[in-house]
Amino acid sequence: MSKKKSYRIDIKGLVQGVGFRPFIYRLATRYKFEGSVENRNDGVVVLLRCTGDELSQFVDCIREEAPPASKIESVTFDETESNSFDGFTIVKSRSVSDSITDVSPDIAVCDDCLEDMKIQRNRIDYPFVNCTNCGPRFTIIKDLPYDREKTTMKEFTMCESCRREYTDINDRRFHAQPVACAECGPVYTLYGKGYKITGQGRIIEESARLIEEGGIVAIKGLGGFFLACDPFSENTVRKLRELKNREGKPFAVMARDMEAVRKIAYADAAEEKLLLSLQRPIVLLRDRRKMAPSVNPGVDTTGVMLPYMPLHYLLFERLNIDTIVLTSGNITDEPIITDNSGAVEILGKVSDAVVTYNRDIHNRADDSVVSVINKRERVFRRSRGYAPVPVKVPLDVEGVLATGAELSGCFCIGRGNQAILSQHIGDLQNAGTFQFFTETVEKYKKLFRVKPTHIVTDMHPDYLSTRYSDLYELPVYRVQHHHAHIASCMAENGLDQKVIGVAMDGTGYGDDGRIWGSEFLVCNLEGYERAAHFGYMPMPGGDKVTAEPWRMALALLYEIYGESFTGLKLPFLRDIETEKVKLLCRAIDQGINTPLTSGSGRLFDAVSALTGLCTESRFHAEAPMRLEAVIDKNETGMYRFGRNGKLISFKPAIEMIVEDIKNGVPVSRISAMFHNTVTKAVVDTVKSISNRSGITDVVLSGGTFQNRHLSVNTERTLRDEGFRIYSHSSVPMNDGGIALGQLIVGAALRR
Repeated sequence: MSKKKSYRIDIKGLVQGVGFRPFIYRLATRYKFEGSVENRNDGVVVLLRCTGDELSQFVDCIREEAPPASKIESVTFDETESNSFDGFTIVKSRSVSDSITDVSPDIAVCDDCLEDMKIQRNRIDYPFVNCTNCGPRFTIIKDLPYDREKTTMKEFTMCESCRREYTDINDRRFHAQPVACAECGPVYTLYGKGYKITGQGRIIEESARLIEEGGIVAIKGLGGFFLACDPFSENTVRKLRELKNREGKPFAVMARDMEAVRKIAYADAAEEKLLLSLQRPIVLLRDRRKMAPSVNPGVDTTGVMLPYMPLHYLLFERLNIDTIVLTSGNITDEPIITDNSGAVEILGKVSDAVVTYNRDIHNRADDSVVSVINKRERVFRRSRGYAPVPVKVPLDVEGVLATGAELSGCFCIGRGNQAILSQHIGDLQNAGTFQFFTETVEKYKKLFRVKPTHIVTDMHPDYLSTRYSDLYELPVYRVQHHHAHIASCMAENGLDQKVIGVAMDGTGYGDDGRIWGSEFLVCNLEGYERAAHFGYMPMPGGDKVTAEPWRMALALLYEIYGESFTGLKLPFLRDIETEKVKLLCRAIDQGINTPLTSGSGRLFDAVSALTGLCTESRFHAEAPMRLEAVIDKNETGMYRFGRNGKLISFKPAIEMIVEDIKNGVPVSRISAMFHNTVTKAVVDTVKSISNRSGITDVVLSGGTFQNRHLSVNTERTLRDEGFRIYSHSSVPMNDGGIALGQLIVGAALRR
């Protein structure tokens, strides 16, 4: 029989706040082992007295039976000095170094806790029920290791019943830090117009009544406030748009259950899996039944999610409708509101009632947004449920702080070979959002024990994220925007070699001082060669073109036809003043506020305006979204395009589109043929670069690839041609992933 020895097991990864210590305790009790388990800031440490064979079995069980919300990165073990143990114990958590473990994101309430809301005396209809397998995590944590005293639950002293569950190894709430009940935990309060309600049941009843009667209710969620209303009432949804100052951007909705989802949208197996996942993101689904027109005007998809807080389930029990609008609780472009007083003051003007609770939100987190493209999850907005889970990268990124881009802002910090990408921050053009950015950087530096040694920013000199680097007296690397896009995808896929990168988006500061956005790069992490790009187009009015896509359409027509384009009598020109058209042509001639762009987003804008689909945008990327929404999926034709050296010209395509418009060809066919043309141009250009370079690894990134039709056809065609294709999944392909690319490029340059 093998001799018993003392062993130390180190477990790293997402192992705090997910019930890992009680899991180890129960496992050791099953085997009747002596020893201890301890939470440290750098992971979980197990000391064990057993034989070598027993150790192997124990480690196998750790990997096979780990809690569902955990994510083990490594399990290592070694013999240690002989210890005497009295049974198996959980040791008080402690900090032992500057090393850190992963922090669990917030996860949806589990089925067991929902059942407890029906049967447990102190938790019947209690809207903060949770256990080690569910509930708030990142939004309430202030520091590591993850213990109640280092969360915003510190203010709530456990009652005798909760304390008994917390200390009972056989209970699901054993060492669940947010454990609470109606006797000792947080409570909700409703502030109406001139009245206040405190009873939980009355709050639910009043909220349901207001929503059903066409009202708007602001509700405090896990990471901030949200606004809820009836999605089938056009008057109510339009009123919400006006009060929130959100003119056209689609609203997300929450459905009672999958049966309710299927009434309004189509969901395949992969989409249903995401809807039901622990993360509970907003999933972009194809419409089946239209709700009020103002929910998602002009597009054929809706962002749908399922309940993830106990309150959501309680609300649906009282509601007679099985779907509600649930959108961020903010005024457009401002960060989501988290504090109660701000919500009552600001959202009280937008809503008929504000529902708060008396536990603080320490880390703001909006809902995450995902889509399924080519049967793979694609994260468009990475926040609640996903952040701050790190991305494992192939380089040492210790001490690197990357500040990201201007739009869809996120930052990224490095610890060892882990890139910790922040939650979605928002567009940094807004002062409140930039304050959110700076405050969150400081929180991450404290939480993850980061002492920056290098700063990495975008090349654009006027981005606030770039200017932020001036606050540090540290070495600064400035990384080209589209190189960062490709590097982000490389980092996510663990690549560190030369690739052909295709980065397509609306805007990015280029080496030549012009605006790039359709870049074919031969690159590695350290540098790149610009191998090809779409031809430059004038942007009359500069940034105004993003709100007025007709300007891009006019600029292309003027380039191709000169002043005679007015004789084409295209329908989209009818509503544009003749004098304004003349002024823009003059500005193009004289180069007044008319920068040049190769942005693919601007090309999509132009075609959307040409066809009359979207001449004025009410939100970012509305024009391309409308163009994609009308595609005739049975159309396989395409237009001509030209190539001259590094330049790809779509002028032949624009001429053919103009003829099709004049001949009354349906916009759905024009849109499909345009998309097919762009796909063909990308594929042919990649093949040409590969023939010259011998490279067959292709990396796709940039917000334009959020276009499902373009992504599906480009990836499939390139694979059929024998290329290895790498694209995004857990990291946004839009500017929300830029910081990760900056981080890995900075680390490579430092290397």
